[in-house]
Amino acid sequence: MNDADVSKQIQQMVRFIRQEAEEKANEISVSAEEEFNIEKLQLVEAEKKKIRQEYEKKEKQVEIRKKIEYSMQLNASRIKVLQAQDDVVNAMKESASKDLLNVSHDHHVYKRLLKDLIVQSLVRLKEPGVLLRCRKEDLHLVESVLDSAKEEYASKVNVHPPEIIIDDVHLPPGPSHHHGVVIASRDGKIVFENTLDARLDVAFNKKLPEIRKWLFGQVAA
Repeated sequence: MNDADVSKQIQQMVRFIRQEAEEKANEISVSAEEEFNIEKLQLVEAEKKKIRQEYEKKEKQVEIRKKIEYSMQLNASRIKVLQAQDDVVNAMKESASKDLLNVSHDHHVYKRLLKDLIVQSLVRLKEPGVLLRCRKEDLHLVESVLDSAKEEYASKVNVHPPEIIIDDVHLPPGPSHHHGVVIASRDGKIVFENTLDARLDVAFNKKLPEIRKWLFGQVAA
């Protein structure tokens, strides 16, 4: 083999090696680009997922804030309604309380009422001796009905007439609402307040659901 043939063969080998290298380099380049594109796509998708999660989180926070604000506004409105209802009810009770002040203006009616209140109190306590407290301005009326009240109580309960001592300490004077009497056992352990304002409180609290239903069309909780 002469030098020309050897040179030609070497050139062929070089071209083959170069072609192999170029093909291998091209394969590596294509593979690297594919891996890059895959990794880039994964990063983009991961970022998109992160953004979606953050958006959903913020959206939920907004919804929660809206619900909280709505609940607060609803509660505030309910409180205002209940307060307005209470104002109406209290005004009604205050009006009834003022009307009770007029009871003592008719001495005949008030005298009979005092007697009934004393009898009711004695029936409630059922004590052989009691202490009675009234307004100073009612003292003469109470004294005038005391004996008949004791006899009526004794007849109702079938006992001896009780001993009633009128206390030197009096209930607050008018125009307070302490029309009526307060009767206690001698040892002071049992006290029955039978004033008009106390009876109004009892009656009003007992009838409050009916009053609310009549005024507002429903029974408030």
